[in-house]
Amino acid sequence: MRIHHLNCGSVRQIEATYDGLPPAHAVNHCLLVETASDGLVLVETGIGLDDVRDPEGTLGADWVAMSQAVLSEEETAIRQVERLGYAADDVWHIILTHLDVDHCGGLPDFPHARVHVLAAELEAALVEAPSFRYRPAHWAHDPHWITYASEKTGDWFGFNAMQPKGLSADFQLIPLGGHTAGHTGVAVRDGDRWLLHCGDAYYYHRELDPVPQPHPILDIVQTTSEVHHDLRLGTQARLRELHRDHGDEVTLISAHDPWEFQRVG
Repeated sequence: MRIHHLNCGSVRQIEATYDGLPPAHAVNHCLLVETASDGLVLVETGIGLDDVRDPEGTLGADWVAMSQAVLSEEETAIRQVERLGYAADDVWHIILTHLDVDHCGGLPDFPHARVHVLAAELEAALVEAPSFRYRPAHWAHDPHWITYASEKTGDWFGFNAMQPKGLSADFQLIPLGGHTAGHTGVAVRDGDRWLLHCGDAYYYHRELDPVPQPHPILDIVQTTSEVHHDLRLGTQARLRELHRDHGDEVTLISAHDPWEFQRVG
């Protein structure tokens, strides 16, 4: 397998604060995985073509104003897939950590893909939309949903794990609760290591430090968007333990940290 790190939607520029790094636009960190037998697998979709062309209609005016989204067509997942020499139909599977607007906006650009998501997340989105968080334009094309109960069917470094249907054991869903009703991480085998896309379970690399250092701007976003405060903090504590105890076996990434994206991309 080959893993590509894609930024599928720059948003507001922020300071690094603690590390002396230059300011950067927060990202929407997606993964494109080339497999031998299952086509392309896209982890997250970021902002899509419809979002770029009609941002207030699909993303919502309030979200656009808050995020200060750059809205570049060249950053959409479909355009980046095409630059790699593929077409939309080559993406057979999409795995989503959750259904916030900036994580699933590209779904309409891949209408034939199977879309894997936790059942609790899809249920919440369908009940609550339209809202600041969930926008029905992103699934108006009636995706081929494949949903999962958030229950243990396997073990992954002490975390509950589920293998996505139709994919090899190189992919695992790792529920990481607190941010949304059905938030999950996505683990992808990367050679002799694992890569864990943590979605919005944390926002800034310094949150994995033994004494966590949240980013002052990103922390406002994560605390105001959480659905369960204690569960979110417990998830972060477990991710810090994973990073501490298995950092030689697992690389953790979050969805929006631009400096982390620059380091692993």
